[in-house]
Amino acid sequence: MKWENRRRSRNVEDNRGKRITRKAGGGGIGIILLALAAMYFDIDPRIVLNMGDSLNTSSSTEQTQTYQPSASENQLANFVAVILADTEDVWQTLFKAQGKRYQEPHLVLFTGSVQSACGMAGAAMGPFYCPGDKKVYIDLSFYEDLKARHNAPGDFAQAYVIAHEIGHHVQNLLGISTKVHKAKQRLSKAKANKLSVKLELQADCLAGVWAHHAQQSKAILEPGDLQEALTAASAIGDDRLQKEARGYVTPESFTHGTSEQRVHWFKQGFEQGKMNLCNTFSRR
Repeated sequence: MKWENRRRSRNVEDNRGKRITRKAGGGGIGIILLALAAMYFDIDPRIVLNMGDSLNTSSSTEQTQTYQPSASENQLANFVAVILADTEDVWQTLFKAQGKRYQEPHLVLFTGSVQSACGMAGAAMGPFYCPGDKKVYIDLSFYEDLKARHNAPGDFAQAYVIAHEIGHHVQNLLGISTKVHKAKQRLSKAKANKLSVKLELQADCLAGVWAHHAQQSKAILEPGDLQEALTAASAIGDDRLQKEARGYVTPESFTHGTSEQRVHWFKQGFEQGKMNLCNTFSRR
C-alpha cells in the first residue's frame, strides 16, 4: 500500500505508556451503569464487564510512564495517522456532496487498557469506536494478533480495520446507530443480534466506500492489497471465530456477520463507491 510521505491526521491522541490506576471502593453499580451505556451505543458491554479488576472500583487516574516505542511501532503509528487522514479527506468530500458536515473523530492509541466514555477497555477487546466521545480506540498490538492469530497480514488489512471503525462513526453522525438501538430494545435477543449484524456489515461496506474513493483520488493500492483486506474481513467473521474457539457455530448469537457476508459487503462498497448501496437493513 502506498502511504509514505502523505498527510498525517492531527486527530490522533497518543496515550501509549499511560497507566490507569484505581482507588478501591464500591464502584460495582457504576460499572454496571457504564455497561448499560455501552449497550445503548451498540458497544459490546464486555468492554466494561470483562475488566474484572475494575468491578469493585470507584475512580481511576492516569499516570504517564516512561514508554519507548520501537521503530516498527512508530512506523505503525505514523501509518495509522495517514489512514485516518485519508478517511477524513474521503468523508469530508462525501458528506459535503450531500449538504452535510463531517465531524472528524479522534483516534486514541493506547497500550494495555484505556478509559473511554463507553467504559474501560483492554487490548484483548480489539479496536472499537465509542459514540459517547466520538473516538476510535486502538492498541497497536492488535495488528500483530491480526497477522499471527488470524493469518491476515498486510498494511491494507490494517487500513481496513481502521476504516471499519470510522464506518461506525459515519453511522453515528447519520443517526443510524441510534435508530438501530431503539429498534433493538423492542426485539428478542436473537432478532436484536440480527440488527447488530446489519450494523456491522454496513460499517464493512462503508469501509469499502472509503477504499474506493481513496484509490480514485490517491491511487493507494498496490498488487495484492485488496486481497489483504478481504482476507482480514473473512478472518474475523463470526462463524470462523466461533468455529476456531469452540468447534461449532450458533448463528443466532452472531453480532458481526459471517466471513462470506463481511467480504461481500466490503466488496460492495469498494466496487460501487456509493453510500446508498450500503443499505444492509433492506436485505434479509
